[in-house]
Amino acid sequence: MRSRKLSFSIFRYNPSDPDSQPRLQEFELDETPSMTLFTVLSRIREEDPSLQFDFVCRSAVCGSCGMLVNGKPRLACRTKTAELPRKTNLLPLPFFRLVGDLSVDTGTWFRELGKRVRSWVHTDKFFDRTALEERMFNSQARAIYELDRCIECGCCLGACATAQMRSDFLGAAGLARVARFCIDPRDQRSEREIFEVLGTDEGVFGCIGLLACQDFCPKNLPLETQISYLRRVLARGSLTKAPDVRESPTRSASL
Repeated sequence: MRSRKLSFSIFRYNPSDPDSQPRLQEFELDETPSMTLFTVLSRIREEDPSLQFDFVCRSAVCGSCGMLVNGKPRLACRTKTAELPRKTNLLPLPFFRLVGDLSVDTGTWFRELGKRVRSWVHTDKFFDRTALEERMFNSQARAIYELDRCIECGCCLGACATAQMRSDFLGAAGLARVARFCIDPRDQRSEREIFEVLGTDEGVFGCIGLLACQDFCPKNLPLETQISYLRRVLARGSLTKAPDVRESPTRSASL
């Protein structure tokens, strides 16, 4: 079976270079068995070292290689060329600050997100490092773990219509971060404190319900269910942390 000749139109632009202009550059190469977009970009960069894109793990763990593949947010390391047509367009993820070509700065945004939603367990209890860990029900631990699987790749924000219209939107990644602490029995935040983070157009009410975030999440997180859960929390005005996590945004995925 003959290998295909693949064509890639790759976005090129270096915002730090005043002479650089946004453009698409064409590249061609022969397809090989089990080839991924990461392999493609690595081979192209061997010929053109100026091409900028991000990678670390090649295992869909670091989340750094997110980009638009024919208009859809995907991870380059997990996208096989066999799934793609002969001609493919590669663009950087929208919403995030462009570093250059296919490289965007997701790290700064997620770091600031952690500060906005105060992403840590809030408790008045004294921390005793010699004591045993606090115990919780298995259902609670599984639900928390399900949301902690987010790799902060930004694909959900790259697919989000609201995020394209307003840069202050928490997005599905931010809402997942809040939901993770809503279901954590160790967190002692009040309903008012939760509302101050979520109860605006920057939070859960900014979601317009297209749910492309869940469609393109490479880790298949239950983002649709978590957004519904957070809306119920705000509408009910009562935060329930029952042992079986009946209102958990991850119940359908983890139990």
